[in-house]
Amino acid sequence: MATRGPRSEKVRRIFNQFDANRDGGLNREEMASLVVAVNPRVKFSDEQISAILDEVFRTYSDFIDGEEKGLTYEGLLRTYDDGAGDVDRDFDALGLELNLDEKAPPVASEASSSSIVDERITVEAQKKQRTAAWAVSPNHGIVFDETWKIVDDLEILVKRLKMKQAKDGKFKGENFDAYSDAGWSRELGPSVEISEKRVYWEESGHDYAVFLKELAALRAKADGARSREEAFDGHMAIGRVLYEHQLFKEALVSFKRACELQPVDVRPHFRAGNCLYVLGRYKEAKEEFLLALESAEAGGSQWAYLLPQIYVNLGIAMEGEGMVLSACEYYREAAILCPTHFRALKLLGSALFGVGEYRAAVKALEEAIFMKPDYADAHCDLASALHAMGEDERAIEVFQKAIDLKPGHVDALYNLGGLYMDLGRFQRASEMYTRVLAVWPNHWRAQLNKAVSLLGAGETEEAKRALKEALKMTNRVELHDAISHLKQLQKKKTKGNGSISGEAAFVIVEPSKFKTVGDKTTVRQELANALQIRALQRITRLSRCNVELLKKEMSEHDVPVSYSGSGVPEKSIRKPNLEEILHRLLSFLKPETFQGAVKAINERILSVLDESGSGRVDLGMFLAILAPICGGLPERRRRIAFDALLWRPMNEDGANVKKADATLYIKLLRAVYVPSQGVSSELMEVQGDSDTSMVSFSEFLVMFDDPDWGFGIMPIVVKLETGDRNRHGNTVCSVCRYPIIGPRFKEVKSHFSLCSQCYSEGKVPSTFKQEEFKFKEYGSEGEAMKDKCMCFNLQSRNEK
Repeated sequence: MATRGPRSEKVRRIFNQFDANRDGGLNREEMASLVVAVNPRVKFSDEQISAILDEVFRTYSDFIDGEEKGLTYEGLLRTYDDGAGDVDRDFDALGLELNLDEKAPPVASEASSSSIVDERITVEAQKKQRTAAWAVSPNHGIVFDETWKIVDDLEILVKRLKMKQAKDGKFKGENFDAYSDAGWSRELGPSVEISEKRVYWEESGHDYAVFLKELAALRAKADGARSREEAFDGHMAIGRVLYEHQLFKEALVSFKRACELQPVDVRPHFRAGNCLYVLGRYKEAKEEFLLALESAEAGGSQWAYLLPQIYVNLGIAMEGEGMVLSACEYYREAAILCPTHFRALKLLGSALFGVGEYRAAVKALEEAIFMKPDYADAHCDLASALHAMGEDERAIEVFQKAIDLKPGHVDALYNLGGLYMDLGRFQRASEMYTRVLAVWPNHWRAQLNKAVSLLGAGETEEAKRALKEALKMTNRVELHDAISHLKQLQKKKTKGNGSISGEAAFVIVEPSKFKTVGDKTTVRQELANALQIRALQRITRLSRCNVELLKKEMSEHDVPVSYSGSGVPEKSIRKPNLEEILHRLLSFLKPETFQGAVKAINERILSVLDESGSGRVDLGMFLAILAPICGGLPERRRRIAFDALLWRPMNEDGANVKKADATLYIKLLRAVYVPSQGVSSELMEVQGDSDTSMVSFSEFLVMFDDPDWGFGIMPIVVKLETGDRNRHGNTVCSVCRYPIIGPRFKEVKSHFSLCSQCYSEGKVPSTFKQEEFKFKEYGSEGEAMKDKCMCFNLQSRNEK
């Protein structure tokens, strides 16, 4: 990790540049000159300058040495530490040069192992210089002399442990330079960069056991201090040393003890939260950060400058749980409190991208990049958001900028590969995936995508080799299917229809020429809609959420009634609170999977329910919309959808719902799940409907099951739920050449078979010239075999 010496020296040079009267402080006039000079491209008005200075002088009041003198050097350093500016950018903007050979006066709050030596430094200061910069920080450092002795002893113990483990080959480090930085604040005061080297200690050996025993003795020494304040100081210092050496489990023990000694102090809660976050215990980390936030807000202006960092870390802990909508709220708070906090803006942009709010994400990420032009992670996420919005050429440029800033940036390389794949530039895509694998050799998804891109480029043999490499990395079933697909291609040696190499030449037939045989065969357009709904079920995993949980949610968690702009009472709820409900319903999901579920729900459902963008959603209507795609018997799904409408304030008579309310529900249901049949104008009509007549559950079912105006597609969705993983032996689709999984559609005259996707898109092999095509659907290989045997028996009888 880079030392703070050169950085603090740059801040000192900037400070000296504008401390015109050499009184050791920057008054308002000098600060105004600094702000203008380091932002040459920005035209500030007098009001803007005044507002910025008011904020600085209020937030850093502890570092103001009287109105005449103004902000001290330590105060300016703290503003940079808190993310209020970029030291390197400002230093370069001022045209300053750094000559580390020059002697400089010591700065008490910045003493570190690499501090500049001065002959006037006392013996006591020399002792303090052996320790990290935090130890002598005015607000966060060591207070009592006895604590210094404990720290010195602990440093010796850690050094001894490191030497023994290094000798035995047990001390390991991993370089994280290739990956996106989480962007979280490690410290309360100086928010220095997290170390690029993650250290892994061997905790099972004899050496570590001896270390723990000696550490326990130091903790006992801290507990035996003369006062509670001194004991607190000792445990905080022990925790800080352990944390600096990445002994996070042991640091957590010390910070927890400090929390017990001074429960309302911000610092131990914040640092305990940091330890828990690194250890992957996100829920506990969130709880500690909330306690830190509570203490900081109760402490008034004393801790005001720490609030942005607490909000940022709280947001990141929420993201660790998959709660991205909630994280957005905290990042916004941090950015409001500190408008120049580029990390908060980057994190906000990334989180907005994560929930599908692409335009807002682009805006936040562009602001972060404006403040810190060399922010590779922000460029990477900006490019991803631009790609999602269809601005592909600009996205390529921004991805390339991220890679120029950090050549081994895995996320940027991988996502750029995906963009090239989407554009059909398969050779370029394979080059990107090759570069990913050079940095991260066991990235199986990059290996699989490389194989697909090589296939798209027509390099079948290379694709086959890449697939086999991917198979060595992971034994996932889709890789077996891909290899089977390649074998089919080698047999057929077919060329695509101007699209993907290997797909058989096909034509798209108009819907009227697609006929069905028997009542059980699904109509093509209905299947297309059902497949989209089933895809949403898979992404959100709602089919694994029993619909009875929605009923439980309504009965156990009351929501206060509010009034919409039209004066209609409703149980409305903010999106972050709605996310908490989803977290309970989908508690079985891993955080990253839950995040994907929330994104899909936000894009497909919340965008329809909150068309005005107010950030609030009618909870009863939301639960009613979810019910049909949750798990459980179809009749229970319908019943609980009706119960959710009954639960709304305007329908609380216990048995019937307003017809206008039921009609609005059906229209919203179709707008969410069958968007191809546009109903926005119909929604406007329904929302203005003053019909006060009521409908019973039986009447509601008639509306719900109507095949043309209701949700009559539900039986097809249920059929897909039970059979869309069925395999049909070695049968492959005659168009895409992949093994058929799910429904199989066989053409009764020409005997070719289609998978559900190709059938829903109306694709047939171009070798078959027919006026119309008749298909019969088989749910399983057994059904097809049974039908084949019946045809064979019937043919035998006819021959007799």
